[in-house]
Amino acid sequence: MTAGSASAAVRRPIRIGLIASILTGVLLLLCCTGGTAAFFLSGLGGTAEDGDSLAGWGCGPVRPVDITGELPRFAEYGDTQIRNAAIIIKVGQDMGVPSRGWVIALATAMQESALRNLANSGVPESLALPHEGVGADHDSLGLFQQRPGWGTVAERMNPAYTARKFYEKLVKVRSWQRRPLTVVAQQVQISAYPDAYAKHEELASTIVDALAGGAARTVEINGKAVCNAAERGEIAASGWTAPIPGDVGSGFRTTERPSHNGVDIGAAKGTDIRAAAAGRVLVARCDPDDRGRRSCDVDGYPGKGGCGWFVDMLHAGGYITRYCHMVTRPRVAPDQIVPAGEIIGQVGSSGNSSGPHLHFEVHQRSDRSSRGAIDPVPFMRQRGAPLRAAE
Repeated sequence: MTAGSASAAVRRPIRIGLIASILTGVLLLLCCTGGTAAFFLSGLGGTAEDGDSLAGWGCGPVRPVDITGELPRFAEYGDTQIRNAAIIIKVGQDMGVPSRGWVIALATAMQESALRNLANSGVPESLALPHEGVGADHDSLGLFQQRPGWGTVAERMNPAYTARKFYEKLVKVRSWQRRPLTVVAQQVQISAYPDAYAKHEELASTIVDALAGGAARTVEINGKAVCNAAERGEIAASGWTAPIPGDVGSGFRTTERPSHNGVDIGAAKGTDIRAAAAGRVLVARCDPDDRGRRSCDVDGYPGKGGCGWFVDMLHAGGYITRYCHMVTRPRVAPDQIVPAGEIIGQVGSSGNSSGPHLHFEVHQRSDRSSRGAIDPVPFMRQRGAPLRAAE
């Protein structure tokens, strides 16, 4: 896809709150012509103070969290707060909650208390000790700011107790591993600011990875946590999955194709395309070709221009994913909230394409233009949903 192929609207950045059978290399290189500088892992947010990147922590086997030993340091939080995070994760481990739950619980506590065990002005201080600060809500206590119905004062000031109560309610939420974190957290917490949880998801994943051996990049398969395997609709604890199984044949902004803003993943026509993460549909339509024609119901050809039938989705953290060259009209519509792994369309060859495949893009900072595009390969690998390289 060329930098300007997905219509004038795609070229304009937007600001929104929240909220790939394998083709031959020749075909993929011919497909959608068109793709920021190298994407650095430190740009993910939540960098450890000692300079370790997410990749440096490895992935698996998932290790039990040690809440008493030395813990990684983060610029955003002090030792006491990270130790509270470790308690939250360990409780989830002890209860057998899948690691996606640890990310959700951690992000929730980050929003509710900044990982501090808070007392409040409405409870006598003698009943709320020990505590790490005073919260604003007159009857809410602890890491999750739970109200009296969750337990006694002493129980709600016990980090392990409050984490257990959160998980007990979390696992009863329908499809909680696939739905947007902010939606799930809200069903547990019933907060006045439900959209606020989303901004903590990425850092929560990073902390889970640091404390539990890359756990945010694992997926539950037959009851076991498997690293870097979120591919066929399985969802990694990070909340991400590969949009289709298949090999990357044409890469991001190569020497031959410097304006190729995504990657091409070979697959047979009709292969299901899945939402790479939970999010909201921004665009689902036929992209005009270079002559302004909306002719997406027929196979395209190299040089035709346009993305064909395509979808743009907005995810937590301001990330946008794009899915081009679908065979027919997408299954989703603008403003629809879509769970991770949901089928949004099928692989085709509409638009500027030489054969069936998925053109997949990732953008940051809620910017749908070429300025926001980043390489999807390292981005997806760091989320446990790697796009395979062709052999």
